[in-house]
Amino acid sequence: MLAFQVGKTYNDAIMQRPKRVTLAVVTRVSIILAALLVLSGWMLTTPPGFFTKADMIGYAVCHRIPERSFHVGTYQLPLCARCSGMYLGAMLGLFFQILVSKRRSGFPPWRVIIPLALLVLAFAVDGVNSYLYLIKETYPKLVTNIPNLYIPNNILRLLTGSGMGLAISAVMFPAFNQTVWKEQDARPALAGIKNFSILLGVMILVDMLVLTQKAFILYPLAVLSAGGVLVLLTMIYGIFWLMIFHQENKYERITQTWLALLAGLTISILQIALIDALRYWLTGTWAGFPLR
Repeated sequence: MLAFQVGKTYNDAIMQRPKRVTLAVVTRVSIILAALLVLSGWMLTTPPGFFTKADMIGYAVCHRIPERSFHVGTYQLPLCARCSGMYLGAMLGLFFQILVSKRRSGFPPWRVIIPLALLVLAFAVDGVNSYLYLIKETYPKLVTNIPNLYIPNNILRLLTGSGMGLAISAVMFPAFNQTVWKEQDARPALAGIKNFSILLGVMILVDMLVLTQKAFILYPLAVLSAGGVLVLLTMIYGIFWLMIFHQENKYERITQTWLALLAGLTISILQIALIDALRYWLTGTWAGFPLR
């Protein structure tokens, strides 16, 4: 009787194993095919050219008003000054934490949260002030009594955007580590005011280089800012993918997460494509919103 039961259990396991393997294979193949389909469809339906593709990424997330963007000659960068700073700051913050924090998964302590909150506040104040000024510029005869704290400019947009980007990276990096790694370090990823000061100093230095508006700096900025959009969206959707399918905290190497990250990238491209299509349908142009 015991031998029969053991044999039955073994046969049941053998019968179930191919189903699990088949489902895993089908899932992988489906994600790869979906990625190829979405990416190729987006590449074929948007205007040609490497930097034009970067523009199309910016087109999905940014107003791209020419007067509020940096230019290299006649070429306008994919994102406005504020968004360029934000995604550049996010990329710099992520890279910095990868170097100094490895797999630390704790959120910043209060001594770092407070200056980060001030950077977010500066971003909000400058954004609202800039938006009110935009309304005043766009409808000068209809709206005359909108107060402004100061006249906004691209320098402040870049600086405040960069600060917001650092704050985003301070949240995204530990959130990613908390979701992905099987073994993680619970200490704060951006632990001390010293590391934060170094990161902020590097960010200010990079911003000063951007403000020189030299072509050899702005062209890489165009790629980094557009790439930053994809990186952040891929991380966010990759985290959601792992959580939905209960695959969190199972990985020891970043290469093992390729399926979740590919799924995240696919969803990101699909979102960008849908917003691109909707915006083009509403405006009839690939250009940014005009001031008038």
